Amino acid sequence: MSTHLNTQGQDHQYLNYPEEDHAASLQADPELVGRWLKGWALARGTATPVAEHGGWFVDVGWPEQKARYVFPAVLPGIADLAHTISEPWIFLKTCASAAALRAMLPAHWIMQRPGYMMTLASSMPEVPDLPAGYKLDATLAQSISTVRVLTIDDEIAASGRIVLVDGLAIYDSIETQAAHQRRGLGRLLMKQLESIAAGHGIHGGALVATPQGRTLYASLGWELHSLYSTAVIQAPA
Repeated sequence: MSTHLNTQGQDHQYLNYPEEDHAASLQADPELVGRWLKGWALARGTATPVAEHGGWFVDVGWPEQKARYVFPAVLPGIADLAHTISEPWIFLKTCASAAALRAMLPAHWIMQRPGYMMTLASSMPEVPDLPAGYKLDATLAQSISTVRVLTIDDEIAASGRIVLVDGLAIYDSIETQAAHQRRGLGRLLMKQLESIAAGHGIHGGALVATPQGRTLYASLGWELHSLYSTAVIQAPA
């Protein structure tokens, strides 16, 4: 997931984002969401999530993301919580549609681009061949592993990592640089990460996808678990 934010005045484009009827009705598994968030916090080096308000609170500590609250559904306490927050860069995230979250928030909260929580039930890590002009760089560890696709000149073309949490592989920071897209590097990267997880006996996975990433993951056998919507109070320009 990205920490890049949208400018003021762009809120409403996300309320009208085309969402399939069945996607808006999907109910997230709270246990899965909790495991994903635990892995996300480990991958990003933030504080450990703690249970609050029916969801979780993470003290993130970044300049443009001080903290985040994550909820497995639209819960009544979200509205009360939102009215108590006036500080910028505190995020509210929930496994529900943007419209459902927006309806609970005061007007000064701004919706961010939509996300999609996705799951992989069983991996088949058949790694494609590496395209000419690229090489792999992998840092393997017991809990967190990173894979990078590099050019011959050591420029990062694509990168990603997995965190192994409670029998589940959490995929994080999956990114292919614009100049290297449409060359199969995203597919190669994901299969490399799947292979690492399989080497630890883990074949299930979870991630939160952008609209662009969702298409790639779906082509690799990932399924939509729930919508994932975000709102924040942005600092004045």
